[in-house]
Amino acid sequence: MVLTAAPAKSDLPIVAPGLRPAVLTAGLCALLAVAALGGRYGLTAGLTVAQGLTAVGWFRLHGMWPARQGIAGVALAGFAADAAVLAGGAAGLAAALGVGLVVALVWQTFRPADPAERFYALTVLGSGVLLTGLMAGLLLAGHVPAALLVVAVGTLLAAAPVRGVLRPVAALLLGATAGVLAGGPPAVAGLAAVGAVVGHRVASYDFPSRFVHFTAGVVLPLTVAAPLAWIGSRLIG
Repeated sequence: MVLTAAPAKSDLPIVAPGLRPAVLTAGLCALLAVAALGGRYGLTAGLTVAQGLTAVGWFRLHGMWPARQGIAGVALAGFAADAAVLAGGAAGLAAALGVGLVVALVWQTFRPADPAERFYALTVLGSGVLLTGLMAGLLLAGHVPAALLVVAVGTLLAAAPVRGVLRPVAALLLGATAGVLAGGPPAVAGLAAVGAVVGHRVASYDFPSRFVHFTAGVVLPLTVAAPLAWIGSRLIG
């Protein structure tokens, strides 16, 4: 039997998702763009895939695994937010987020666990509910294909092999430019680009975990950009 040592921590403070997760992000954006051709219901079907992946990646990013109940709860909160948006628009989304956070609070309060562990689990669960729930804001956004193009281009550039501040700056500027050229207003394109870069940075990790990179690293740029694209749509409305 040959024993192999566990991978050592990197000398860098973080290890960012590489080009392959970024390519998958672009593919996910393309999937959603095609799904959007079917209207809000088609986009909802594609969005549920991204919300499920967000739930898995978010818990693993925080070292909580398998956490099946938490992952299922966060994913269901996202699906409920989708349904609420389809039924009641922005007011429905606000109600779904409120209910989801209350359920998360009650769940963790009465769950038998160490107080410190309970607080950490509540933090991850509550933030996950907000993330998947706010993704439903994409159903309320305008210029969705342009916003998705921004996320795809911005994430690919954020993963480019360039050191220093040039990489995120190029991702912001060129991603937003691609969205504007595709017909998106500057407010939508700019905020979506910010979301893509921030999401990519959040998915960076201090241990080179392929699982984190191929879950959170793939979906978090879209997760963060979705509500920002909605906000950009409201700014021009």
